[in-house]
Amino acid sequence: MSEQCDGKCSGCGVEGCSERNTNDFLEKPHELSQIKKVIGVVSGKGGVGKTLVTSLLATSMQRAGYQTAILDADVTGPSIPRAFGLKEKASGNEMGLFPVKSKTGISIMSTNLLLKDETDPVVWRGPVIAGTVKQFWTDVIWGEVDYMFVDLPPGTGDVPLTVFQSIPLDGIVIVTSPQELVGMIVEKAVKMADMMHIPVLALVENMSYFQCPDCGGRHAIFGESHVDAIAAWHDIATVCKMPINPKLAAATDAGAVELFEDDSLNSLVEIL
Repeated sequence: MSEQCDGKCSGCGVEGCSERNTNDFLEKPHELSQIKKVIGVVSGKGGVGKTLVTSLLATSMQRAGYQTAILDADVTGPSIPRAFGLKEKASGNEMGLFPVKSKTGISIMSTNLLLKDETDPVVWRGPVIAGTVKQFWTDVIWGEVDYMFVDLPPGTGDVPLTVFQSIPLDGIVIVTSPQELVGMIVEKAVKMADMMHIPVLALVENMSYFQCPDCGGRHAIFGESHVDAIAAWHDIATVCKMPINPKLAAATDAGAVELFEDDSLNSLVEIL
């Protein structure tokens, strides 16, 4: 608690106060949007498969009969459109922006759906990036959505903080990989969620092992797993371990992630 704190959170001007009520910052979605549940997908560092997990979760819930959506909050490194093979650009009118629909009907909004060329860099400072993410929530006409998945950039910086404070998250999923260094960084993400009073629904360890197609044996290519110990330490009940799957990687690169059958996240899907 800050030394300047008077115990009155409303109107508080103290930046970073851990006692401040985060509900004071929550933004309302567009008036034409009805979003029932919002799940954030985060990681402590890049390159662990956060976008892949986001895509698979949205695909699984869409197959289960729910209307799903993806808000791509990784503004400077958006890869959701490529995973779904989207070429169409987002459109809008005086009322707001419209998300692009994937092959199976998943609603998606990403900066790459607004750029002239998907390889154009987004060279913006932090406040502009955070403001863009907030606008994806407030200015996009999402319609009726049962489950929205928010693909966040790695780390605990401006954008994750903006999402945690501005969007009413029902929980987050943390994605990691087996290396011990990554395990330490995961704990930072878990502690940030605790500080913001947002429940951690599950830990997903990507690239957990490789299963030999010949002998069926499992090989820890990137080292032994630490995810069970981390989950137990923080009382996180659900743990998913995703194997290295070259076919899934190829499908994602080809823009066909939603057409791939994968059951490695089933235990997480069941609790959503």
